[in-house]
Amino acid sequence: MTRHVALLRAVNLAGRNAVSMAGLRALLEELRFSEVRSLLQSGNLVFDDDRRTPAELERLLEEATMKKLGVRTDYFVRTSRDWSKLVAANPFPREAREDPGHLLLVCLKKAPSASDVKSLQAAIRGREIVRAEGRQAYIVYPDGVGRSKLTAALIEKKLGARGTARNWNTVLKLAAVVVPTASAG
Repeated sequence: MTRHVALLRAVNLAGRNAVSMAGLRALLEELRFSEVRSLLQSGNLVFDDDRRTPAELERLLEEATMKKLGVRTDYFVRTSRDWSKLVAANPFPREAREDPGHLLLVCLKKAPSASDVKSLQAAIRGREIVRAEGRQAYIVYPDGVGRSKLTAALIEKKLGARGTARNWNTVLKLAAVVVPTASAG
């Protein structure tokens, strides 16, 4: 069986798109996924399935979540192999070790072009640093995310793709579940 990570976009934030992790787990079990687990309350799921591609899983989960739970959200699905690769591809190993709460991984619906990444980098007005690899962007927020002008809306606009972010602590917690040998890099 192939293990997958599914990240939901913008659920359980400030009372919007409220969805229980128990409800999500039940939904995935109803869809006949196995070894279903959730991590934290921010929409992080792990499950096994060999019947569909990640893109097919995203569509299925988005439709089922809307139909069964009344929540419209995007899903970002990666296989355990994908997750292992994105951990290893982190261009900020020092930040990952020293300040993982200010290093974010942004999973995207599609890989941005090099020119889109340069456009985002040019739009930065603070000390943030952005790198992209495939369908992921890695962003260091040395002064924190809360007051940064590098917002999710700006990131999505410049990269031309919807996304969802997790801090490096969460990335590693998911790696421990899906890829037990993943490094902390």
